[in-house]
Amino acid sequence: MARSHLRVYYGPQNEATAAVTKTQNTRDEVTVPLGEILPLLADAVRNERTWLRDFDNDDVTISTDLYEVILAYQHYRRPSA
Repeated sequence: MARSHLRVYYGPQNEATAAVTKTQNTRDEVTVPLGEILPLLADAVRNERTWLRDFDNDDVTISTDLYEVILAYQHYRRPSA
């Protein structure tokens, strides 16, 4: 009786097709358009989803342009004295 030789499949060998990349800190990162996640996050905030608190201390990388717009919005939405 011949022995079967099984191998472990580790996924595709081509790294260019992977959507999730590993960073130096071995954390997973995914790059998505803001328009794809913004409606979902807004809905989660509006409905006070508790899972949002799990990410309170996570860092988020945004473009400088978006950061400046957010700062301007924050400044102008303050109630007038």
